[in-house]
Amino acid sequence: MNKLLLFLTSILMIGLVSCEKDEANDNVNDNELKDLKVAVIGDYADLVLNNYTAAYSDAVSLQTALSNFTASPSAAGLQTAKTAWLQARETYGITEAFRFAEGPIDVIGTEEGPEGLLNAWPLDESYLDYVEGAADAGIINNLTNYPTIDKALLTSLNGEGGEENVSVGYHAIEFLLWGQDLTLPSQKEAGIRPYTDFEDGGTATNQDRRRAYLNVCADLLLDHLQLLLDQWEEGAPYRTSFLNFESDDALSGMMTAIATLSKSELAGERVFTAYDNRDQEDEHSCFSDNTHRDLRLNFDGIKNVYLAIISGTEKNSIHDLIAFENQSLATEIKAALLDAETKVYGTAIPFDFAISDDAERPLVLEAVTALRILGDKIAEGGNAIDIQVDTE
Repeated sequence: MNKLLLFLTSILMIGLVSCEKDEANDNVNDNELKDLKVAVIGDYADLVLNNYTAAYSDAVSLQTALSNFTASPSAAGLQTAKTAWLQARETYGITEAFRFAEGPIDVIGTEEGPEGLLNAWPLDESYLDYVEGAADAGIINNLTNYPTIDKALLTSLNGEGGEENVSVGYHAIEFLLWGQDLTLPSQKEAGIRPYTDFEDGGTATNQDRRRAYLNVCADLLLDHLQLLLDQWEEGAPYRTSFLNFESDDALSGMMTAIATLSKSELAGERVFTAYDNRDQEDEHSCFSDNTHRDLRLNFDGIKNVYLAIISGTEKNSIHDLIAFENQSLATEIKAALLDAETKVYGTAIPFDFAISDDAERPLVLEAVTALRILGDKIAEGGNAIDIQVDTE
């Protein structure tokens, strides 16, 4: 009897020790996960600041190129300005992954953020300037209602009377530099506005107002990008608040942003709508034929956030968090990410050709499908770490 009691006591003690070890291991794991979440959120803030800083720097270069061109219009100056615009899109395009997270790009305090003043599209060309068949169209040619072109006027007119009435931002500058793209998609040519549209005594009228319009848009671009830097710099209001959010709330915003961009905005609004309509007017940068870069850069932004890639180096990431809890699922999401990358980068150039050519259209639809799957997979990853992720 004593031996039986001793045996049972030993079994009980072993069980108690085992439970204590399991509990200790759980506590260690919980603490590691909490620390990793904090690190991921901090690195995300650094990524956002890094990306907006680069976008601002390229916008400064664009402003300089536009100023030089309008001071002395020439074919070479116009080409330099176009090149500067294309480079500015390279660094802004990846920042689209910060939208839909209720951050400063969309909301600053109780006010609407500057997104609609930076990247609004599609754009009704005739709202700004002359178009084929309407030589006197647009703000530039309406001296009676708009005698002076300045920041206050162009800001107030953005979106006035309709969402396609875009008066400022990257795409307003794009239209003024390239003009309408009136060629067939199969010709693979962008708009061909002549530099003489900006030269006194040249083509079109109101060349001085066209020059002024370009420079005001460039100034506003910097103003609105600076608003974002003012919120994300070290010690800035939003960054300070963001780093003090509950970790799960911050992560929910981060993951919702890239899941929504992937499944709804990029796959839907930016690709499928244009694919379905076969209409180049629905593409993002239709004047310059740069839409293929917009789409690839938007995807790169998703990848950068998911893997926490800052200047080519991977930091503490959302992927690490999911792998901490479910390595198998993390592997699946990484595969979906790489598949989407292959298919987004695999669409034909330019995009209006990709959506109109019968042989190329299936590749566009494959990209749409891959992006939708990726958005859903990111949401699934959120569930694995108890983070609410929306995709709409």
